[in-house]
Amino acid sequence: MLLYMSNGSAGTKSTPLHSVSVAGAVVREDGRLLAIRRADNGRWELPGGVLELTEAPEAGVAREVLEETGIRVEVDELTGVYKNTARGIVALVFRCKPSGGTERTSAESTAVDWLTPAEVEERMAEVYAIRLLDALDGNGPHVRSHDGRHLLLDTSA
Repeated sequence: MLLYMSNGSAGTKSTPLHSVSVAGAVVREDGRLLAIRRADNGRWELPGGVLELTEAPEAGVAREVLEETGIRVEVDELTGVYKNTARGIVALVFRCKPSGGTERTSAESTAVDWLTPAEVEERMAEVYAIRLLDALDGNGPHVRSHDGRHLLLDTSA
């Protein structure tokens, strides 16, 4: 069964309100994690972006990481699904291994760096840091919601 969020009521046709983004939790052999400082807001985040309509999620991750950082990746596995309840964005995060390329900035990134887990926690907002840290713990895929600034606790249990 296919489920989606929409702006309609039961029995009426509607347009889905969510967009899907993909992001790469790129982990180097030494345990450092690839991060970018975004050009639009100056915040440190994982490389990623909106999934194209006909694009497979794994292909989208590889494309976005390469576009924003200059790094080619091999996509390993889905490590988390993160919903921004304020903006209607569902992000799929995949753990990846670097497979080539050279770090460089882009129109979307003003800095590219390989961070330690401690540096991730220092530089990134909670809702982005958790995506990288979840990718490291091996207990995924994690499913989390946030309001754009803070993680929301699961109250369904």
